[in-house]
Amino acid sequence: MSHDSCLMCGLSLILVPTIVYGGLTVLGVVTGGAYGAPSPQLSDQQTMLYRAGHAHAGVLTILALFMQIAMDSARVAPGLVWPARIAIFAVPLLVSGGFFGAAHLPALRWLLYLGAVLLIIVTLTVGIGLLLN
Repeated sequence: MSHDSCLMCGLSLILVPTIVYGGLTVLGVVTGGAYGAPSPQLSDQQTMLYRAGHAHAGVLTILALFMQIAMDSARVAPGLVWPARIAIFAVPLLVSGGFFGAAHLPALRWLLYLGAVLLIIVTLTVGIGLLLN
């Protein structure tokens, strides 16, 4: 694994405790405060958005870890490697942040869409780069 991948994977792993805290918060929400973190009073739609935000944070962080390693073997233009590394690191933050933000302020859904666009761009870039290698 390259030094760059180690750095970005290390940063991604440092975010895992925030995902754990999010899981405890979701657990508190769905159990009415019986388990997990103290339960804020949320509507059904807000609860759904919290669940989606937490699920996407975990899955996209795993994908980001894989993508950092895959970039070591992909044929990607040198000027695109670091933007792609940073973008895929930002995807879990943007997508989950978009869900959590939209639960309280619907105008923040743009974070979700920005994360989705970055995810599409980076996965296509790295996927094609792997096929060309």
